[in-house]
Amino acid sequence: GARRLHTIMEKLLEDLSFEASEITLEKITITPQYVEEKLATIAKNKDVSQFIL
Repeated sequence: GARRLHTIMEKLLEDLSFEASEITLEKITITPQYVEEKLATIAKNKDVSQFIL
């Protein structure tokens, strides 16, 4: 549900959020490769119970 989506989005954007004050770009493009890189550990994890309420 929504909480699970929030958790995934938070994981996806955590580096950008942390570095936001240092980024001078007006636009950031999230590519499929970026998503795969950031969520690889979640996608490979057979036990995703931490993301399920």
